[in-house]
Order: sequence, then C-alpha cells, then structure tokens
Amino acid sequence: MTMACHCRGCQKLTSSAFSLCVSIPTTGFRATGIEPVVGALHGDTRHLYCPYCKNWLYSLPAGVESYVNVHPTSFDNIEWLSPFVEVHIAEKLAWATTPAMHSFKVFPDPKTFRQLVEEFQATASSINADSI
Repeated sequence: MTMACHCRGCQKLTSSAFSLCVSIPTTGFRATGIEPVVGALHGDTRHLYCPYCKNWLYSLPAGVESYVNVHPTSFDNIEWLSPFVEVHIAEKLAWATTPAMHSFKVFPDPKTFRQLVEEFQATASSINADSI
C-alpha cells in the first residue's frame, strides 16, 4: 500500500512536506546487500538506512509489526508511487496536497490498516511489478 506521512519527523527526515513509502508485509520482505543501520532515533518506529550512501531505505512502524514501510530510494522507478493513504495530517503543512484516497489525523489502528491494505490490493492490480 502506498502512503504519505506528514508527521514532523518525516518532514525533517526528508526536508520536505511528507515522506513516501510502500507498506508491504514483512513476510514478503528481505533486505539484501549491506546490512542497514538504525538512524533518526525518534519514537518507537525504527528507521533503517544504508551505512554506505546514508539513504533512508525502510522503516519498521511501531504497532504494525507485520508490515515494513519501504521508501522510494529503494526503487528504480517511482512514477507509479501515488499515495493511496496519507497519515498524520494533523501535522500536515497547509500547502501540501496529495491525491490520497484516505486521510488520517494519526496512523490508523491495526484493524483499519489491514482493511486499507485489502482495499489497496483490490484497486492497485494495474501496477506493473516490472516498473518497481
């Protein structure tokens, strides 16, 4: 599921209005290559970076342990990455807009998150896996 996060932490990490990610099940995720390192220590969410280039690779969100949020720096092509959900809109900059279909003041609870993933899967079948 594609997501934009408007929290102040993501604004600082990206030097932008929000961060983008693709939330995927941890069972379908495996990091390869250099072992990532934890950085950007704030809150319970763990943010992992490449120790060589320092790119933000993925995050392990607190409270949704069955998913990993992979950031676009990991993809060759991000043209398809339009946010389906935006979170932490209570901290959203007034001028920042996204085409997200769903908006939440904070991160959705685990049950709602699973429902969003199911809805995204039903609507995102047109994404070509080769473009990722």
